[in-house]
Amino acid sequence: MPHRTPHTTSTTERGSFCTARCTCGWRGPARRARSQARTDAERHLAEVADGPGTGTGTERPVE
Repeated sequence: MPHRTPHTTSTTERGSFCTARCTCGWRGPARRARSQARTDAERHLAEVADGPGTGTGTERPVE
């Protein structure tokens, strides 16, 4: 079994926008609502937990 690095997410603010980021290099879209940036991070972690190849690549974040 390959070694899997744990994903750790955080949010960063720049001006009036907040962005979710992960230690794997993933970055979500800039959001005005911190809660939406946190939701983006939660979705990323859920996708990672589901494993590769489970998404169609056409998913868009819910606004």
